[in-house]
Amino acid sequence: MKLLITGGAGFIGSNLCDFFVERGDEVICLDNLSTGFKHNIEHLLSKNNFTFIEGDIRDLTTCRNAVKGCDVVLQQAALGSVPRSINDPITTNSTNIDGFLNMLVAARDEGVKRFVYAASSSTYGDSKELPKIEHNIGRPLSPYAITKFVNELYANVFSSLYGLETIGLRYFNVFGRRQDPNGAYAAVIPLWVKALIRHESPFINGDGSYSRDFTYIDNVVQANMLAATTPRADIVQRAALYNMTLPQNAPLDLVFNIAYGGNTTLNDLFACLRDNLAHFDPAIARVEPIYRENRAGDIPHSQASIIKAQRILGYQPRYDARSGFAEACEWYWQNLK
Repeated sequence: MKLLITGGAGFIGSNLCDFFVERGDEVICLDNLSTGFKHNIEHLLSKNNFTFIEGDIRDLTTCRNAVKGCDVVLQQAALGSVPRSINDPITTNSTNIDGFLNMLVAARDEGVKRFVYAASSSTYGDSKELPKIEHNIGRPLSPYAITKFVNELYANVFSSLYGLETIGLRYFNVFGRRQDPNGAYAAVIPLWVKALIRHESPFINGDGSYSRDFTYIDNVVQANMLAATTPRADIVQRAALYNMTLPQNAPLDLVFNIAYGGNTTLNDLFACLRDNLAHFDPAIARVEPIYRENRAGDIPHSQASIIKAQRILGYQPRYDARSGFAEACEWYWQNLK
């Protein structure tokens, strides 16, 4: 098939480009290189089934040109980070909502069959229920969370009004190769790994008891593949077995948690990263963290129920958090030194 992967030079997007190019699909990568990097896709530029377009989803003409002839859109382009959205809600809003709407419009007008998009566990907001179940969300706690919730609302409207098949994947704390360790809004795992390799003490917000459902990148790639390729008839049939009735002739509009379904505290995360990296450099075992105040907009605990994705998409994550940490640490050791 022919796919458009927006944000394709970023962390998740570039891994998706790798997978679908290797699979033999025709891949169009759209990225404005604001948080993505050309070097993430450099090795793909010579491939006959890969095309890179440098452009911004906030420009509708760019979106229309990129999506021409595509069967599926994997919408990954967004400005991530809760702290970034708190510091600059306007830019987060324009990228994550205006840009998302542009892509929906372009996909609708091009007759794209299915629109798979990166949703977020931040949508659960202040809901205290664990594990998180798709139909039960709380109030958003950050501008970023609001934008990702609005994406789901827009997807629902475009499905019901225009017949566009939409599948949202609520990512839970994705990590792995190519996740950028630099910049003010770097995610916790690459940030801590970089500090540990330098024998520097990473900061832990709060007392380290907050917990997350850390999700290795290969699990996310698998989920996108299933969301993009599983026939509608199979989804409808499996949904019935899940006690979820989908009208036979109605377009798809589904949201799934994408995680491992585990739970790792920040203290356990630090210990695990340190232990893995100490295999390469024993001096790392002596590094201790520095504790500081909790971060605004953070929720104490996040853990996903992945039953819906398992039963309807056939999602079977291969990597738990610990095996993913080991893979990520080896990659960073080879690429950050």
